[in-house]
This record gives sequence, C-alpha cells and structure tokens, in this order.
Amino acid sequence: MKQEMSSVDVAAIVRELKPRLLDAKITKIYQHSHEEIRIGLHIFKEGRTNLIIEAGRRFHLTKHPETAPKFPQSFPMLLRKHLSGGRITDILQYDFDRIIELHIQRGEDKTILLIELFSKGNIILLNSEKKIILPLKSISFRDRKVVRGEVYELPQGQLSPVTASPDDLKEMFSHSDSDIVRTMATRMNMGGQYAEEICLRAGVEKNIAAAQLSDVDALRNVIQDVFKPLSSELKPNIVFKGGKETDVLPFELSQYEKNEKKYFATFNDALDEYFSKEVAEKKGEEGKGIAKEEKKPEKPGLYEYRLQKQTLALQKFKQDEEKLAHKGELIYAYYQMCEGILKAIRDARDKGYSWDDIRSILKNSDKPEARTIKSINQDKGTISVDIGGDEVELDIKLTVHQNSQVYYDKAKKLSAKIKGALTAIEETKKLSGKEEAPEIKRKLPKPKQKWYGQFRWFISTDGFLVIGGRDAQSNEDIVKKYLQKRDIFFHAHVSGSPAVVVKTEGKEVPETTLLEAAQFTVSYSGIWKSGQVSGDCYWVHPEQVSKTPEPGEYVAKGAFVIRGQRNYYKDVMLGAALGIELGEEKRLIGGPPGVVKKRAQFVIEVEPGEFNQNDLSKKIYRTLTEKLEDKKLIKAIASPDRIAMFLPPGGSKVKE
Repeated sequence: MKQEMSSVDVAAIVRELKPRLLDAKITKIYQHSHEEIRIGLHIFKEGRTNLIIEAGRRFHLTKHPETAPKFPQSFPMLLRKHLSGGRITDILQYDFDRIIELHIQRGEDKTILLIELFSKGNIILLNSEKKIILPLKSISFRDRKVVRGEVYELPQGQLSPVTASPDDLKEMFSHSDSDIVRTMATRMNMGGQYAEEICLRAGVEKNIAAAQLSDVDALRNVIQDVFKPLSSELKPNIVFKGGKETDVLPFELSQYEKNEKKYFATFNDALDEYFSKEVAEKKGEEGKGIAKEEKKPEKPGLYEYRLQKQTLALQKFKQDEEKLAHKGELIYAYYQMCEGILKAIRDARDKGYSWDDIRSILKNSDKPEARTIKSINQDKGTISVDIGGDEVELDIKLTVHQNSQVYYDKAKKLSAKIKGALTAIEETKKLSGKEEAPEIKRKLPKPKQKWYGQFRWFISTDGFLVIGGRDAQSNEDIVKKYLQKRDIFFHAHVSGSPAVVVKTEGKEVPETTLLEAAQFTVSYSGIWKSGQVSGDCYWVHPEQVSKTPEPGEYVAKGAFVIRGQRNYYKDVMLGAALGIELGEEKRLIGGPPGVVKKRAQFVIEVEPGEFNQNDLSKKIYRTLTEKLEDKKLIKAIASPDRIAMFLPPGGSKVKE
C-alpha cells in the first residue's frame, strides 16, 4: 500500500493546485502531529479551505480537517507570526524532486515554506535569501545542516524524465554500472514504479545492464508517452487490490490494467480521499456520538435560559468591539498629538527622569497635550490619555501605528467571538423551537476577479488595458503568457521595475495611453522609494524583449534583455491613486491619478512618504468607510489587502 507521494505525484499536484493557490490568503496554522501541519487558506471565489502538509508523506487540500489542538505548539505559532495574513505568490516543484516551495508575501516581507517529501521529510521556513528561519526538525550531519540561521542547500539536481533528451539518456546509461530499471529510478527521480512501467511499455527487460541498452531513442519515446499526462490531461484514480485501496495515481498505469479503480475529477480529491479516509471515518464516529448526546432530553426552560445568556453576551461583544475599533480610529485621528506625547515621554525617560519627575512636570505644565494625560502606569509603561472625550491607553514602547493596531487586533478577536455567538444562538434556537433570535446578516457576494487581477493594472483613458508585474515572478508571467504581437512593453530605466504591457488588441495606441503607461511604469518601480519626483522609462515592441542573454552573461528572474531601439520618456512625474468605481461593476481601481479621477467616484491620491503598505492601506480603508455609507461594500471590494496591491513599493502617504 502506498505510504507517500512520489515525484510524479508532486509534479501533478503542483501543476493542478498552482492556479487555485496563487493569491490565496493564509489564515491560521495548526500542528496535529510531529510531522503534520494544517494551513488555513482563503481562496478567491472558493472561500475557506485547508492545506495539509505532512513531512515525507503528502501535500494536498483537504475536506476532512482535524479539530484544532487546544494548545498550539511553538512551530505553528512561529509560522503564524511570519505567514498569517500573507498571500501565496508562487508554488514550485524543485527539479522534478519531492520538494515543494510555497512562496509567500506579507506586505513587503517575502518568505518561502519549503516542504521535503523525501525520506523522513521536513517543513522549513526560509527568508527571501533562503536562510533558515525555523525548521520543523533540526538536522546536523557532516555533509548537511538544516538548522536556524544556515542557508538552505537544495540537493544536487537529477535528470528530469520530462525534459531529458536522447543525448542525456545515452550519457546517463553509458556511465551507469546498474541495470536499466534502477538507473532510471534513482537518477531520474521517478522511483521504481514508473521505471518499471517504462520497461513494461517499451518491452525492455528491466534487469539488463543499462550500459548495454542499444535503442535509446525508442526508450525516450516511451518515457515521453508515460509522462505526457503531466502536460496535458490527468486521469486521477485510486487503485484497489483485493477490495482494498493500494495506490493513488495522477494517471493510469499499464501495470494496474486489470485492477479495479475509482476515478476522480481532480488529483487533489484522489489524494485527499486516499490519505484522509481514516481521519474522516474517525470523525464520523465522533459525530455519531455527539448526535446521540444531543438527543438527551434537558430540563424544561433550560434552552430559554441559555438563549437569554447568549443574547446578552452577544450584545456585550458588539459593544466592546465598537469601543475598541473606535479607540483605534481615535489614535489615528489624533496622530500628531499622540506622536508628540509619546516622543516627549520617551525623551524624558531616556534623559533619566523618574516617573515621579514626569508626573510633576506634567502637573505644572501649561501645554494642552500635558492636560490630556490622565494617569501613568509605570509598571506597564503606559499612559492614559483623553482623546476626543475617550480615555485611551498608550504604550510608550510602541509607535502610534502599533498602539492603534493593538486596539484593532482586540476588536478583531471580538469579531470572531461575535460570529461564534451567532452560531451558538442559532443552534439553541433549533433545540428550543423558538424563532426569535438576533439576525445573522447576509454577506455581500465578493466581486469576481478578472484574469488581470493578479497583477497591477488600470484601464487607460482611451480604453486600453495596461498590466504590470508585482514582483519578479509576475514579471516573468506577464512576458511569457500575456505579451502578444502588437502589444507594447514598458520598463523603467532602473533596476526594480515592473514589466508593464499595454494590451493593444491590434489597435493603434494614442499618445495619451502611452503617457499614462509611462507614469504607471516609473511610479511602481524603485524610483518611488528613491526620493526622486520623476524618472525615465522606455517602450519597445514584443519581439525586442528576450530572456536569452549574450554569451557569458546571465539574466535574473524577472529581468529581460532588450535589443534594438528604445523609445524613451524622460522626467515622467511620479503619481498614483486609488478609487472606488460605482458603475455597473463596483470595484477598487488604481493607477495614474488622471485615469483614476475620470473613472472613480471616490479618489485618494498617494505620494512617496513614511508609511509602509500595510499601515497606509488600513488608513485608506478607514477613509473610504467614512466617505461611503455602505461599509459592507467597502469591506467586500476594498479591504486593506486589496488596497495594498495598488500601492507603489516602499513608503507612501496620502497626498493632501
């Protein structure tokens, strides 16, 4: 019976899940055993789901998640610290090996969750430079170290059966002192099962010496035939032997031709049923036990009493949530005053003043800010300040943003409790037979994302779609997948520029669109955070853009070689804006200020400044909720995460 995924399984599941997982948001992370973690995800258009990662064994989405542990362990807590709220930007298989890389971005922080499914396996969190932040299992051998602070070293690459040429195979077989089946299994990362399948289809005796193989071309044709489904259409199935599940495969194998099989729409579903069935059956038994307990009669009036207590608790949760969110907003509303107070207190402490000295100075001060400080808690290092008629506690060790965030985080926790209370009230209603209960508000359906929503984009004044990369990988995707003949390619005259493409659809592009694309290019490049107010860029035709370097040179990921004449735009002014479009399609848009102002009803213009993307996106979100009465709509189409996607790299601020 199959115990772990093969390299072929990894290739199939990565190819299948990549379109679904790109831009998925990471919520919470749990650890169910020494080897297994579960990552909560929110996938656009699908909603919440769970990704199971078991070191050395499996990687797939599941419909059968285990109950979260009561007390979280240190490894998932550290993963939450680095990954929660982040989005998946890429999912890769390394060199047809049993290694998967999940690339994650949270604000400007980029990390990699690396999953080893070979041998005993491991789950390792890396920073953008592939230094180990924390492994699930620390390993220290003479030839390999997987410990905190070390640079993670990938194993030496093997020959891939998908891309191997006849010459590659000839060289491999001629230098092998083993038989054919073992040579393919070990040197091509395909494992014994697929090596035997190739020998079976090719009619080659698997035990003959690899060096004696004469017809390499014929064998290569069979290899391509076996692995063709990986690039075309899969046929996922579970194989049965003697009425019991024995294997799970992404496509059919000749060696199982006579076995009973169960087919699935996706390979993920097949993996989930095969590996998770035991867990699902266990949960089913538990569910039956719970159902029996619920049928026990309770004393008359107990449900009514419970409903009353739950309703009172719900009201308190809502009141406390509103108060906390309001205090967070007050700190931002009185930003300069709070910053001045915190700085004055910190400076006094740094100069050696005692808390009693500070109290005395505040008492005798005529400054308005001093009169707003109501009390000092020297044990906690906090001060109570009167802001807009409300008493707000500020921690002198934190910045204004961080103090505000403390209240927002507390409000967020209460929001989760409110959802739980509403669910509990509904359950009590069903048991008591009462119809009266707090109303569960209907959620607005989330807007459908267009294909270009994964990139930065805008619609020009003349109606042309303009797209731009968000990082090196999306730059690659734009050029490889979406740059077509007669499109126009823009790039800033600096490193760290997005790949920007004007989708012409074969039409003539007016100068207004070219100027807008030029401003878009320089504003979302490294020029934004350089302190300059303008920058240079150029445009070229698609046939001038290449990934092929000159001899002896190297082209990095997300970079390209431009050949031929460049059409320059000099001293293009930086500028970016966001706005809410309230036409037939209600959505958040961004791009050059002139474009956004023509299309959106509520516009916020930004310029280089001191706020990072996370902080500024929250500030803009609050501004939008104040301007628009329909707060549900803003939450659905312009959450802080969506706003951050339209903000330029580096620090920014709202333009006055």
